[in-house]
Amino acid sequence: MILINVKFTVKPDAEGRFLDEVAEFTQATRAEEGNLWFDWYRSPEDPQVFVLLEAFKDDAAEAHVSSEHFQAGLEAMRPLLVKTPQIISRQVDGEDWDQMGELQIED
Repeated sequence: MILINVKFTVKPDAEGRFLDEVAEFTQATRAEEGNLWFDWYRSPEDPQVFVLLEAFKDDAAEAHVSSEHFQAGLEAMRPLLVKTPQIISRQVDGEDWDQMGELQIED
């Protein structure tokens, strides 16, 4: 799978509405064939920082970045951001989360 983490820093006046502004983009991406997950998280230390954790089946990310909703999503974000987002994108084994080996909880 392709695992992608993106860190977005938004303008102070956009903190409260950022997730609403990207909701259509989020829904469209989650509906894509090959999308495994597409989840937003907000930093507890800095309310201006949002992190997107996303994963796609092998080669599905290419269709994602070529989609109309991807371009529309970027344009919706652009005026809300302080700086260029930071990204980590890697090909990894598997197609889902694994259990943590160092901390096991018995069912």
